[in-house]
Amino acid sequence: MTNSKSSAASALILGISLVLGLAVLGVLLGTAVTQYRQFERSVTVKGLSEREFTADIAIWPLQFTEASNDLPKLYILLDERIATIKSFLRDKGFSSDEISVSAPAITDKSAQQYGNNGGSPFRYTSEQTVTVYTDNIEKVREVSRELSELGQKGIAFNGNNYQAQTEYIFTKLNQVKPTMIEEATRQARAVAEKFAADSDSVLGKIKRASQGQFSISDRDKNNPHIKKVRVVSTVEYYLSD
Repeated sequence: MTNSKSSAASALILGISLVLGLAVLGVLLGTAVTQYRQFERSVTVKGLSEREFTADIAIWPLQFTEASNDLPKLYILLDERIATIKSFLRDKGFSSDEISVSAPAITDKSAQQYGNNGGSPFRYTSEQTVTVYTDNIEKVREVSRELSELGQKGIAFNGNNYQAQTEYIFTKLNQVKPTMIEEATRQARAVAEKFAADSDSVLGKIKRASQGQFSISDRDKNNPHIKKVRVVSTVEYYLSD
């Protein structure tokens, strides 16, 4: 009888211990989950860095067209035009190394099976391009306004042709990347800090971050030599109470 009572008491104590243990474990697990969820709270923000730079390379194509019924005479005329343009450019301060001449594109209208002359009295037409490649941006902009001097010598340029548009290039992106990324990251953190303050939270460490692609565009259509460089960084921060 005494042994039965002792066994029952032991079983009761064991049961109570198990219940208490499970209860404590449940509380601990609940606290751990809550803490984990709090640790996983985060905010994702974006930071922008945008600056303007002057292009450092200019590619300036001077494209013109000549026509003739005599092919040899057409080539002679092209050579004369090219010599005149090169002399003009050198007089304006460009070096011979900055000037290049493409091969002429000759069209024989009588050889075009499905074409017609469109009323043109000339059999042969030629498109020719003299290109200036230089880092002297201001000189290109200045001299391009003086092409009337060549117009007075009978040279008409194809200014409306897309291929004849001056191209301005900014090649120093790698030099400005570090400071722009730093600026974008600072802006992102400032936004995150404001969000944390407004939500009564504490801003933690960076959970993840991604750098957006850099974009380079003309500031406006009238100033293609001024480039707008832009990058957006996306940063996710941990938050805690």
